[in-house]
Amino acid sequence: MFGKRSDSPAQQTAAKPAAPKPAAPKPAAAKPAAKVPATKPSAKPGAGRGDGPPKSAPKAPPPKVEVQIDNGQSETYFKTKTTIFNALIDTIDLSQLAQLDMESAAEEIRDIVNEIISIKGLQMSISEQEALLQDICNDVLGYGPLEPLLARDDIADIMVNGASRTFIEVNGKIQLTNVRFRDNAQLMNICQRIVSQVGRRVDESSPICDARLPDGSRVNVIAPPLSIDGAALTIRKFKKDKLTINNLVEFGSISPEGAQVLGIIGACRINTLISGGTGSGKTTLLNCMTSFIEEDERVITCEDAAELQLQQPHVVRLETRPPNLEGQGEITMRDLVKNCLRMRPERIIVGEVRGPEAFDLLQAMNTGHDGSMGTLHANSPREALSRLESMITMGGLGLPSKTIKEMIVGSVEVIIQASRLRDGSRRITHITEVLGTEGDTIITQDLFVYDMDGGEDENGKILGRHKSTGIARPGFWDRARYYGRHGELAEALDAAGAG
Repeated sequence: MFGKRSDSPAQQTAAKPAAPKPAAPKPAAAKPAAKVPATKPSAKPGAGRGDGPPKSAPKAPPPKVEVQIDNGQSETYFKTKTTIFNALIDTIDLSQLAQLDMESAAEEIRDIVNEIISIKGLQMSISEQEALLQDICNDVLGYGPLEPLLARDDIADIMVNGASRTFIEVNGKIQLTNVRFRDNAQLMNICQRIVSQVGRRVDESSPICDARLPDGSRVNVIAPPLSIDGAALTIRKFKKDKLTINNLVEFGSISPEGAQVLGIIGACRINTLISGGTGSGKTTLLNCMTSFIEEDERVITCEDAAELQLQQPHVVRLETRPPNLEGQGEITMRDLVKNCLRMRPERIIVGEVRGPEAFDLLQAMNTGHDGSMGTLHANSPREALSRLESMITMGGLGLPSKTIKEMIVGSVEVIIQASRLRDGSRRITHITEVLGTEGDTIITQDLFVYDMDGGEDENGKILGRHKSTGIARPGFWDRARYYGRHGELAEALDAAGAG
């Protein structure tokens, strides 16, 4: 369960250990037997057994070691922690520990570490000892040095570049942290612990892996020999409180009128593609759009690593599978989308369209699965259409370009463009309709655009606003009237035009 011994530096803040897979507790499970060498001095009675940190060292202790723990994570602290961690592994019975639930296992570790500190006569303040206890619990039961970062809700991305350098993204800006791993072996241990939770593996024979954390946060690992300076671990974190379309309005990502139009698009089962660059907020926006789906609709999601957080009661979540050691058993996104059509879906949602599955998604949109959605990487709505055509061509179907364009026009009704601006903010820059073809060109029209005024405020934030293009009756007007939402749509467009 825990792999080889490993230790990690002190974290900047304390966080609760997040268990990969809590084991079922055994009633009145015996505490792991301590295998204490005969030469080890006896601990003071009651030390570390629920009485908090030992108030005094045992009689006739070994020479006292001063431990300095600070935000800079001193070398003395690392050495002390390594000593205690190794003594813990020598003392505790990991097989018995695995049978306890997370809370009991953490309490057991804390008790034994308190005894070890008392036996070794280390002088530490209560706060220092608490930080050390938390670090060691994180190492054994959680994700080691990553735990404090995962506990912070203001961090959007965690980027580990080898054992000694870890970066985070906060408010759209990348910062270097003082979090580090003891060595690359410990980092690989943590990576393997993460990916094994979803039945995947990462090693020299399979050095690239996509996975997810229990909360849905997306994880990518690329290991040596492909990553030269040690494993590179990237975590795209999800906020604990799921964002809604109202939150996007508060953040300035979309105007209130634009948000109202997006709600109508989601509720009226209009086929939608969300386009944007890396880190532009496509998945967050897709989550917000799915909140307008009625609760009685059957929704099937297809993803490489399941990260969508739909709240409807009737959702089937599907996930691709990489090949096994023999190179067999792979299930691709296209396999999932094809199988969706046999599962009686009302809407199909593809987490990210990046290959030949684009053809199958368009077919689904064209055959009664109205309101299907997907995301893709592109920098503008026009580029999104070109990318879609290119991905269908990748499938090797040999379809002429005109046929592919007609298929796109007959399937996709709206493209929503998300962008990350240079100040780190995320904006919905276009709500664009796909109207038809004229010769070999697909005709589109913008309903809303984000106009940057070209200036910045005193904090360096880009100044701009969402504008309506003045379209009074969009192409999906009849669909909105079918669902009784045309009056609301007219009000939103009129309000945006007046603004």
